[in-house]
Amino acid sequence: MSEELSFEKAMENLEKIVQRLEEGDVPLEEAIEIYKEGMGLSKLCHEKIRKVESELATVLTEEGEVEFTLPKEAKE
Repeated sequence: MSEELSFEKAMENLEKIVQRLEEGDVPLEEAIEIYKEGMGLSKLCHEKIRKVESELATVLTEEGEVEFTLPKEAKE
């Protein structure tokens, strides 16, 4: 799986995989391979979201000052 794959394209591919698996007429071996590909796409999307979350951790306060806050998960 390429890191160059955009979030939108990864989500589009993941949706296609889900549709295909929901149809139920995929041979078992192929379904396992498709499922693995879907898990990889899911992980890629999650990593891209986490990156954006960490970038957004720096926010402007009402006074226009920059305030650094860690994402909720990072504090725990």
